[in-house]
Amino acid sequence: MIPPAAAPEFLARHGWAGAEIRPLAGDASFRRYFRVHDGGRTAVLMDAPPEHEDSRPFLEVGAHLNALGFAAPAPLGVDLDQGLILLDDFGDARVNPVLASDPARETAIYGQAIDLLAALHAHPAPPLRAYDEAELRREVRLFTDWYLPAAGLAEAPGYDAAWDAVWPQVLAPKPVLTLRDYHADNLMLLPGGGLGLLDFQDALAGHPAYDLVSLLQDARRDVSPPLEAEMLDRYLTAAGVADAQAFRAAYEILGAQRNTKIIGVFTRLRDRDGKGGYIPLLPRVWGHLTRNLAHPALAPVAAWFVANVPASARAQ
Repeated sequence: MIPPAAAPEFLARHGWAGAEIRPLAGDASFRRYFRVHDGGRTAVLMDAPPEHEDSRPFLEVGAHLNALGFAAPAPLGVDLDQGLILLDDFGDARVNPVLASDPARETAIYGQAIDLLAALHAHPAPPLRAYDEAELRREVRLFTDWYLPAAGLAEAPGYDAAWDAVWPQVLAPKPVLTLRDYHADNLMLLPGGGLGLLDFQDALAGHPAYDLVSLLQDARRDVSPPLEAEMLDRYLTAAGVADAQAFRAAYEILGAQRNTKIIGVFTRLRDRDGKGGYIPLLPRVWGHLTRNLAHPALAPVAAWFVANVPASARAQ
């Protein structure tokens, strides 16, 4: 977490000459974050090397969210050639650690996050790439490409066909902005009481159930089944969903898709990128996936898993 060599000059150009740069966080990508201190003011410096990361979607989606009245970090300075962006500082009140220290706030904060999604989904999606069948299929193939070999298994026939049978139920006729990583570690409690949004650079136009799954079937923290059910009901009411049964089926299908993808991604992070810290989260993700596959809408996919991924090869 050594600041990039270009950071001091970049900060000076944007009114932060001589500011102190302290490490803040890294993530599963090549991005790194630093907090910049200058007297009594602070900002966040994002280092996203342009050879690995394209920061334009982050800026575009953030501008769209702010224009709609939601809270995304506003840029204070941008140099895309060097991959540096100076951002508003949302502070340190990330929802996950806040709830770890104060569990009594869980229902209220999750309710706030659900209401935010319902409000966001009242707006049509901006002109983004569709979260379509090709993308959904590409992501679930991360499981066969990375997890199966790690578990000592060969891919059995029928995997793609099983998933193809369920995709029609999740191809939204009226897509919404799908942030794709909407969970407790990417939500900030702001001083005014609202929620700040982080990590939305991979947003697509997709089904509204996807971000609900991301929030309520969190890979990093347990959300109890009663709370998950309560919050799903809250969304159905707040968003005025006409066909609750079809929405719940889509929720489980996208849950299975997302959790299958995450199992592949976490394995790839270990085996390709040397980031093994995500592996202890796999049992929780497998638990989510097991519950997803119990839904009748996922019968073809569940049958493939039963036939080809024995219990002994799950969450190794």
